Amino acid sequence: MSTKYSFPDGEQNKVPRIMTFRPSYNEFQHFSTYIEYMESRGAHLAGLVKIQPPPEWVPRKSGYDIENINMTIPPPISQVVQGAQGVYQQFNVQQRKQMTLRQFMEKANSELHSTPRHIDYDDLERKYWKNVTYVSPLYAADVQGTLSDEELDVWNIGRLDTVLNLVNTDYNITIDGVNTAYLYFGMWKSSFAWHTEDMDLYPINYLHFGAPKTWYAIPPAYGRRLEKLANELFPETYQECNAYLRHKMTMISPKVLRQHNIPYNKITQEAGEIMITFPFGYHSGFNHGFNGAESTNFASKRWIEYGKRASICRCRSDMVKISMETFVRHFQPDRYDNWLKGKDFGYHPEEPGKLCPANPPTINVYDKKESMAVFKSKAPTSQKRGCSMATNADANGADDDDDRASVTSTSSLRLKQAVVKLRKLPQSAMVSEPPATPEKYDFNSIVEKGVKRLWEELPNPNPGVNLLNNGVVKNTKRMRFHTKVLTLEDED
Repeated sequence: MSTKYSFPDGEQNKVPRIMTFRPSYNEFQHFSTYIEYMESRGAHLAGLVKIQPPPEWVPRKSGYDIENINMTIPPPISQVVQGAQGVYQQFNVQQRKQMTLRQFMEKANSELHSTPRHIDYDDLERKYWKNVTYVSPLYAADVQGTLSDEELDVWNIGRLDTVLNLVNTDYNITIDGVNTAYLYFGMWKSSFAWHTEDMDLYPINYLHFGAPKTWYAIPPAYGRRLEKLANELFPETYQECNAYLRHKMTMISPKVLRQHNIPYNKITQEAGEIMITFPFGYHSGFNHGFNGAESTNFASKRWIEYGKRASICRCRSDMVKISMETFVRHFQPDRYDNWLKGKDFGYHPEEPGKLCPANPPTINVYDKKESMAVFKSKAPTSQKRGCSMATNADANGADDDDDRASVTSTSSLRLKQAVVKLRKLPQSAMVSEPPATPEKYDFNSIVEKGVKRLWEELPNPNPGVNLLNNGVVKNTKRMRFHTKVLTLEDED
């Protein structure tokens, strides 16, 4: 199901619609070839496409009985949403303990988190936006592993054969969730905020089981228009980082998009369906209830110009950065020397009238042997998609034996930063009173109030750490919100 809305000056006739493809098994066997075929039909113009796989394609022959999936997942995140009037920021607070998949399902199906009664998907969408700031859901996101059978050779998300593999073959680098598979277990209202993929890559998402997902997508040709709107709504955040949308915290409702003439589509993904987002395709969405999905990134030759000109967040050290050196060297050898010198002038594929140089190289040494040595000295990496989700071995509470052969799952124990271990929050801490309708949104004030409320609700906080003074974070310490984890760190 996709929906298109009206826009002034006849623009509704120009906005591409999300396509749905139903390939035969023969057509489905060659991944990259089928991606090229869909793009030849114009599927990329909408930024998102749905694929209904052929019935012969069975990624997990044993099925999805949770009783037979003996899996322990890392501590999930609690998604705290602050804002009003269709403009919000999402803060992900990591929980203390890991859970079994069965425990997560029971939590998702509990009275507090279960899907509300609804007439249809449109009715459920209205309930989502009406209650988005209340009762924070849990989301088990960025879980390393796969639910697909190891012997699956066709469209195996864990090992897609695309040009992105050059990162591994040339540099021996594995980037979790980018060229390996990630699992996502959701519940009602668990969400993904507006973003494009790291380096504007393609993502693929297969919904293995459970409740549907609602997706919103901006056609890539209108991506800059969304960025301009977001910059106006979040001016201070934009000043701090001009690539802040990569933090995956920005939520803007369809109502606000319509008010500002931002074209978009929406579509519902059912279990057993595949969604693919195209380069520079802004997307967001939410889960209807308990479900499990698998995702990774991939690339094509068409992506290279997007990757060379992708916005890069430089305010966070754990953002995924992929050197374009191998792609330019392999596929654009005539432009390689100019690219190294920062003189590779051209056009962003979605801005054909704006001449600009490609982003400068992300490594300084390009002699083949030296370049390989630089990269291999850092391999393998454990970069996460967007921001690290720190885990703590002391809080895991489960043995390695909990991860059985039925599911491949590992969790990174590399701590990027010190984690504020929050006890389980009372639900009252997750509920915010909607502020009066403002013309401008002061999110610094909202965040400070939200942090203060969360801290005050914590049982027995450490009296030796005075974080808040009349709602203002002291200079000696600062509370920093990251996309995947709430951290506390010393002021430099």
